Amino acid sequence: MLIQTIVSFILLISFLVFFHELGHFIFAKRAGILVREFAIGFGPKLFSRFKGETLYSLRILPLGGYVRMAGEDPEIIELKTGSRLVLDRDEQGRVVRIHSSKPDHPGAGPRDETLREYGEDVTEADLPEHLPPVHSTKAGKLLKCDLEKDLFVLLEDENGREVRYHLHPRAVIRYDENHIVQIAPIDRQFHSKTVLQRALTIVAGPLFNLILTVVLLTGIAMAVGVEDKVLIHDVVPDSPAEQAGLQPGDALREVNGEPVKNFTEAGTLIGESGGNSVTLKMARDGQVFETEIQPNRENRIGIEMRQGMREASLSESIAAGFSKTYDLAALMGDFLSRLITGQAGMEQLSGPVGIANVTGKAAEAGWVPLVHLAAVLSLNLGILNILPFPMLDGGRLVFIMVEGIRGRPIDPGKEGVVHFIGFALLMLLMLLVTYNDIVRLFKG
Repeated sequence: MLIQTIVSFILLISFLVFFHELGHFIFAKRAGILVREFAIGFGPKLFSRFKGETLYSLRILPLGGYVRMAGEDPEIIELKTGSRLVLDRDEQGRVVRIHSSKPDHPGAGPRDETLREYGEDVTEADLPEHLPPVHSTKAGKLLKCDLEKDLFVLLEDENGREVRYHLHPRAVIRYDENHIVQIAPIDRQFHSKTVLQRALTIVAGPLFNLILTVVLLTGIAMAVGVEDKVLIHDVVPDSPAEQAGLQPGDALREVNGEPVKNFTEAGTLIGESGGNSVTLKMARDGQVFETEIQPNRENRIGIEMRQGMREASLSESIAAGFSKTYDLAALMGDFLSRLITGQAGMEQLSGPVGIANVTGKAAEAGWVPLVHLAAVLSLNLGILNILPFPMLDGGRLVFIMVEGIRGRPIDPGKEGVVHFIGFALLMLLMLLVTYNDIVRLFKG
């Protein structure tokens, strides 16, 4: 059971994070931003593959993920002045790849000696697929370079002459066979894009979580149907309901004149009576009738309800997907407002341990509860990320909006401090909710 819980939790969280980061990734690519890495998880890499311009990686801690875009942080690509470089050029003379030694292993000479350090021969197949094939090679000592604006390297060749080489806008620097970095011209960096492009790239993650929620709930509706009517499953002996003549199988249509679609609505309307009598419109064997019932001292009328379902068309299933998503979002919004005003306590929050526990139970119950849980968590992930809190997508969006209003960006150093404080607070919250989860587990 423990293994099933762990595996189900990892797969579920990875699935949700993948869709969230996919939103960022797609909109970043459409804006022309260089995406350096698409990662699921944090920490050391378990698996990675370089495809096109992007490193796709799976990391050891399945509690999140990220899309690393050029320019989000200051670009740090080290080419040390005076170091020995080998340049691979295409047919037009543009540098498509720069061979540079690691900082602690300074290069010592021309191409053959440098290649021995890398431990393998360099072929056209080593180039990323978006670059043209190698046509010629040059070597020399680095005098000056600009990898962002003018895109050039200035070398001193073996004859002591200064030679300037133009860089391909997608050229790569190869430090060794496991360390290849693509240069990022200014127009490929995140901060160089318009306010709208950056805002859409940030919003896309939560938006994809919202879309995923609608799709999953639509799928459930197509598979199991939509709510049709509220049925009485059982009647408590000697209860007000039995005295009123209600029977198992009766359909509940209205409570005090309010139509009900599900037993949650019915229970809420009966509970809101405050002990006063309630008027129920019922249906039995095709006959509709009304009855007035006086709740007992506990404000109960003594019925157990179940949800009747019917097969749904595609349009009805889609409508149900949107409707259920709206209902879940309203419930979460209500909880957040109660949390902020102090009406709900921090002990009601759950973290990874609690989510893993619930995921294991949902997996045991069947695919419908598991998919429904995925929809709920996806919506939670989207809503929480769009909150205007530092370090979250919503916090980053606030800085972009402020830049759009004032016409210039906020100092990156100050923004970094705000996000760092937000990160620290999020870590404290994570510790608190994890403690709550563990306490709940020990209490059963």
